[in-house]
Amino acid sequence: MEEKQNNVWFVTLVLTLIAGYCDSITFVAADKIFSAHVTGNFIVFAYQLIKGGGADAWIKLLTFPVFMLSVMVGGWIAARFSNKHFLLLIEGFVLLIAGALAYGFGYINNTEITWPMYVVVMITVFAMGFQNAYGKLFAKDTFGPTTMMTGNVTQFALDIRSYCNSGFKNADFLSGIYKGLVTLGGFLLGCIMGACIGKLLGLAGMVLPGIAMAICYFATDKSKA
Repeated sequence: MEEKQNNVWFVTLVLTLIAGYCDSITFVAADKIFSAHVTGNFIVFAYQLIKGGGADAWIKLLTFPVFMLSVMVGGWIAARFSNKHFLLLIEGFVLLIAGALAYGFGYINNTEITWPMYVVVMITVFAMGFQNAYGKLFAKDTFGPTTMMTGNVTQFALDIRSYCNSGFKNADFLSGIYKGLVTLGGFLLGCIMGACIGKLLGLAGMVLPGIAMAICYFATDKSKA
């Protein structure tokens, strides 16, 4: 049981870091596109539309069918492999492809808007679809959603209130606060890292979360619980 809890802690931290990182790096280095929390692209699309945006604004809507296709493929993969973490390995592999292509296209410290940039971004969105599918299929493997933080912030606030009302004595609520700190802290740290690396290296920095995901897989693949 303790080993399983350690895996949940580790997987949650890695996945929130990667989600925050990917969201920030594509936003900073790829025309303000969200790759993990794709519904944010609705807002960016609407904003660019009223500002007179052209085809680049409409391309943001392409993230939705790409994301949905990825989730369906992720569900298909998860149903065919006994090790649930194999889906994370595939996600890492796709992110490595995105980073390698970005390097090959010359997207090192380069934010020029061209079709290769959108190809790299859509591959990243595809990878994030796998992570979202994982979160839905294996919800107990993490402390909460790893790509969308609104629900986690809500639960975190409720746990703080409940813990205070208990006279700071209820260990269950304290555990919830701890889980919230891991989830929200990991995502925030990932956002900061993604923004910094995106500014420094551009989309080529996508290789880093790919490596991290591979490490996550090989560190947890012994546990099939």
